[in-house]
Amino acid sequence: MKAKIDLSQTPCDQLKGVGAKTAERLARLGIHHVQDVLFHLPLRYQDRTRIHAMSELIPGEHVVIEGIVDSIATPKVGRTRLLCRLHDETGRVAIRFFYTNAFQRKQIEIGLKIRCYGEVRFGSEGLEMIHPEYHIITPETFFPNETNLTPIYPTTEGLSQLTWRKLTEQALNLLRQGALLHDILPEKILQNITFPSLHDALHFVHRPPIDAEINLLVEKKHVTQKRLVFEELLAHHLSLLHLKKSFQVQNAFSLEKKSDLAKHFLQSLSFTLTNAQQKVTAEISEDLSKQNPMLRLVQGDVGSGKTVVAALAILQAIENQFQSAILAPTELLAEQHFKTFQKWFAPLGLKVVLLSSQMKTAEKKSALSAIEDGSAHVAIGTHAIFQKTVSFKKLALIIVDEQHRFGVQQRAMLREKGVQNNFYPHQLIMTATPIPRTLAMSVYADLDYSVIDELPPGRTPVSTIVISNTRRDEVLKRIYEACSEGRQAYWVCTLIEESDLLQCQAAENTAKELETIFPDLKIALIHGRMKPAEKETVMSNFKNGKIQLLVATTVIEVGVDVPNASLMVIENAERLGLAQLHQLRGRVGRGAIASHCVLMYQAPLSHQAKERLAVMRETTDGFKIAQRDLELRGPGEVLGTRQTGEMALRIADLMRDSDLLNGVQQAAALLQKDHPETIQALINRWLGASAKYGHV
Repeated sequence: MKAKIDLSQTPCDQLKGVGAKTAERLARLGIHHVQDVLFHLPLRYQDRTRIHAMSELIPGEHVVIEGIVDSIATPKVGRTRLLCRLHDETGRVAIRFFYTNAFQRKQIEIGLKIRCYGEVRFGSEGLEMIHPEYHIITPETFFPNETNLTPIYPTTEGLSQLTWRKLTEQALNLLRQGALLHDILPEKILQNITFPSLHDALHFVHRPPIDAEINLLVEKKHVTQKRLVFEELLAHHLSLLHLKKSFQVQNAFSLEKKSDLAKHFLQSLSFTLTNAQQKVTAEISEDLSKQNPMLRLVQGDVGSGKTVVAALAILQAIENQFQSAILAPTELLAEQHFKTFQKWFAPLGLKVVLLSSQMKTAEKKSALSAIEDGSAHVAIGTHAIFQKTVSFKKLALIIVDEQHRFGVQQRAMLREKGVQNNFYPHQLIMTATPIPRTLAMSVYADLDYSVIDELPPGRTPVSTIVISNTRRDEVLKRIYEACSEGRQAYWVCTLIEESDLLQCQAAENTAKELETIFPDLKIALIHGRMKPAEKETVMSNFKNGKIQLLVATTVIEVGVDVPNASLMVIENAERLGLAQLHQLRGRVGRGAIASHCVLMYQAPLSHQAKERLAVMRETTDGFKIAQRDLELRGPGEVLGTRQTGEMALRIADLMRDSDLLNGVQQAAALLQKDHPETIQALINRWLGASAKYGHV
């Protein structure tokens, strides 16, 4: 008896039409086996099941037409290279080609019957189709109407939709003929959620019947798609749990909790820790004392006091004679961290060094030497910490700030820095970008998870006003009043240079304009193209009160702390996302002074922009804002492009499919307990090559 073909092991080049070049193109999309072809799922569908009469065509629709060629032109002027006019019994349509080849020009003749599929448009010839897909109909080459909705696949250069349809048809035929494609999910899971079988789901999704509910398919809410979504989310969740498990078997230096340094440090602060800070500190301390590496995410809204919590973790490492590293996403934030930790730790006799790409050679040499000989207890920097020249003596703790701005490979490189005799460093990951719980439990299943959900006492909530830029004069008056009363203000512009297209004033022009309006105010400009030393001088002067009004781009979004700044004006606020608006607003209200944020917009506003600005006016709660941001924009933008790149979801959408997440967690627990042998196959099916990131 002949053994059945296993599609997970059958290379793509076994399919007809897959030569070396096509195989190479498929490999670029992570497609190596026939199973991968079946799990390369359609983005959307077209209805080619009915031939439309030319008299019923509506511009903007994608349709199939069939007609006789009654004239052919090859214009010498303009972009058109071939123009054919077709007619049926009800009307006429032109088809236009901008690019042609000799075969095509020879193939199309007057009197031939042609079937075309494309978008109907108005043009100089009346109704037209541009570059339609077409077949020439002859008695010998009769094409029956499509019997299914036509799938449109994500693709790459050199792989046409016709190629995809041929490949998926062959793969589906193998499936019909009994080739093996294992339904990895146990019957118990499928029964609980009443899903169709994997074979039925794949057949339906690749070749939906004419009567399929196209609206559900377009929204990816059809039960057959949900079956595949569930399996994909489960594969991602299991891969993260596998990653967490692999961490738990690695060795780490156990950092005992000693209280001397922490006690002196806490006594030196002008405030006491909130209950939330104490709770998170205890969770971190417990992790650090274990003999496997900590991997903990700390979420805290703007101003919730994450840095103090990080400082206490570092002190625990220092008391055990180990070093720590802090990784920041920008030079400006690295410099601020350096100043903060130096102020806190110098009185305790501890050495903090900064590593920056802008440092002078002698400074850099001194910092590198202190890191290598162990005299530096803490090293702070951006990508400079990744350089091969950086060598730690005893690194035991890595703190990554604004985690989603760093790629997987970068975090892996930093982690490898701390490996000593097969002992791995502890990792503490901090973000001021609140992430909704549904998203966090899916995206960060590999991490332990702490939330600082309480702001320190004495912080006055920031009041937010949304105002049209036609009322600019009122805003200017408000700025002048605040500065005259001894407070400071920000004016944030969203672009650096003039752009007529975006109708957004440049920060430089705004600074000049404000200097003219307020000749007696001290005004300065800061933007991302300035040299770090220039930015540092401006920020230092603003913090010290030498500047009253700071005109800035969104470079000030993260990290800058000026307690006396009580007014934030964000121009063209409708152009920014909720997370960014929330981060910018967090630059004020950092002291006890009543603070205000003015969101100035350019009318008319889109529906989504109105929603965003309304959310900002209604709440200052970062977690509520994050939830609305997720609903409005989806997980891709909330997490940042690198993070969604790591997720690389094919059909699932974390927001749309959040109703499946509880079931996914339960199914993952069931597989781990009763069917551990199925887990790797499921991960390979959906993650393929990206599963190599599992060691990070």
